Amino acid sequence: MILFTDEFRLFFNDSSLQEIADKCLKISLDAFNVNNGNIPKWTIALDELKAIPKGEIGLNEPYIRIDQNGADPIELERAFKRLLPWRKGPFRFNNLKLESEWQGDFKWKRLQKHISPLKNRRVLDVGAGNGYFTLRMAMEGAKKALGIEPFLLFNYQYAAIKSLVNKDINAMLLPIRLEEMPKLSIFDTVFSMGVLYHQRSHMEHLLQLKDMMVPGAELILETLVVEGPNGYSLIPDGRYAQMRNVHCLPSVETLKSWLVDAKFKNIKVIDISKTSPEEQRRTEWIGDNAASLEDFLDPSDSSLTKEGHPAPTRVIIICNN
Repeated sequence: MILFTDEFRLFFNDSSLQEIADKCLKISLDAFNVNNGNIPKWTIALDELKAIPKGEIGLNEPYIRIDQNGADPIELERAFKRLLPWRKGPFRFNNLKLESEWQGDFKWKRLQKHISPLKNRRVLDVGAGNGYFTLRMAMEGAKKALGIEPFLLFNYQYAAIKSLVNKDINAMLLPIRLEEMPKLSIFDTVFSMGVLYHQRSHMEHLLQLKDMMVPGAELILETLVVEGPNGYSLIPDGRYAQMRNVHCLPSVETLKSWLVDAKFKNIKVIDISKTSPEEQRRTEWIGDNAASLEDFLDPSDSSLTKEGHPAPTRVIIICNN
């Protein structure tokens, strides 16, 4: 079990977060106690990393960097490779570069100058993966940066990273789904990035996000979109870019209308970018199943997916509760 109650209580030692602490702790402990055959391997990785000296965390763009005196790079690599695949990052540990599939720095740079400063804000990162962006939020000065991510491997990856840091960084990742979170208006900034298109009900997701936000709070929404007029959406029949569970890709105008219907205000499109092979790429850190963006596109026409849909394009929208 990788969630230590003391660490949890330290993070939730906050007047607002204490209101949801008990329920979040119960859900998290239940999640970590599931029967998963990979847990022994992941636990070995954590034990190996806990024996390595802790170090300072910092930013060496595009990497989140942790430097430890005397750490053996071979030991570091062996431990981190027990936790494959690494989707979000990248990270750097001394001279070891953990090149994740996604170059998260690309996305962060697209939104960083447009959002309200995170300093002293309570921040929720929904669908946080291994916490790369949650850590970036904490490093921007967030009072508390809470990531929620139900996929257990990503929680172990986050625990592995944090086990090497020598100080508290006001960040935490928990194995919780948004719909399981207590419905209390707590957070000043909420991020939902790469989540909406996996939802069967887009409106339910938007309203669940709204439930977590204090009046005037800021939502940063990033999702896949397609070209088209207001009212148009692509509903893939089967996979989209080899991804399962992609339910709906709206046009930008359709997405904005959804946000209006959910009573969000001050809706601003700050970026529309086609995903590039530089941002999402094949690396040794995604394991034996090393397919990535280039493998998901039509080999004769990179503007289309293998299924014949428009290639991935993502929008970032900022709005207020």
